[in-house]
Amino acid sequence: MIYWFLKYVVIGPVVKAVFRPWIVGRANVPDKGAAILASNHLSFADSIFLPLMLDRPMSFLAKSDYFTGRGLKGWATRLFMKGTGQLPIDRSGGKASEASLNTGLQVLGRGDLLGIYPEGTRSPDGRLYRGRTGIARMALEAKVPVIPVVMVDTDTAMPIGQRVPNVVRVGMVIGEPLDFSRYAGMENDRYILRSVTDEIMVALHRLGEQTYADVYASSVKEALSATPAVPRVS
Repeated sequence: MIYWFLKYVVIGPVVKAVFRPWIVGRANVPDKGAAILASNHLSFADSIFLPLMLDRPMSFLAKSDYFTGRGLKGWATRLFMKGTGQLPIDRSGGKASEASLNTGLQVLGRGDLLGIYPEGTRSPDGRLYRGRTGIARMALEAKVPVIPVVMVDTDTAMPIGQRVPNVVRVGMVIGEPLDFSRYAGMENDRYILRSVTDEIMVALHRLGEQTYADVYASSVKEALSATPAVPRVS
């Protein structure tokens, strides 16, 4: 009920009127049945625009920080994330990663759409980065297709660290579903998982115009945060 109210009454009409989002390939999303939508990740706004432009409800695996904020902003963010079907996950690794996998499998087991960012985090510079293999394991265990999705200009609308969005037109391109049924029963083979993940990233690269970097985005972020700021010369 909350999902319907936010999407069709509160947020949806306003966002569509202001940003005029466009979409290509909507027909590639099946009318029914489980599937994974694998998207590049440029901005927090990715999790807003994509669900709004689809005819079916979908859930994203979102970092748990969005559900634990304090104050009015924390409450509003938590309400939005829950109301739009987002699911909190702990990205610290180990048992937390296993719990995230199980959460995603529950969504797919219900026959619903699940959104995943294979890069694991937002791109720090607009490039497309190496994918994490969790998406491959989930696709093989659930026996579902993976649909590549490229978000366009959402980083211009809502850059990292900016609270108030810029009013620019954003879009998304949805590619044809990828079938990995040939790897049935191989979800515990790490070489197969890497192969499947790389195939997904190649599809995203071909679908969009991002430069590909064969390193993890998280590693680049760590390197950037460790680099001391250069003092300004007055």
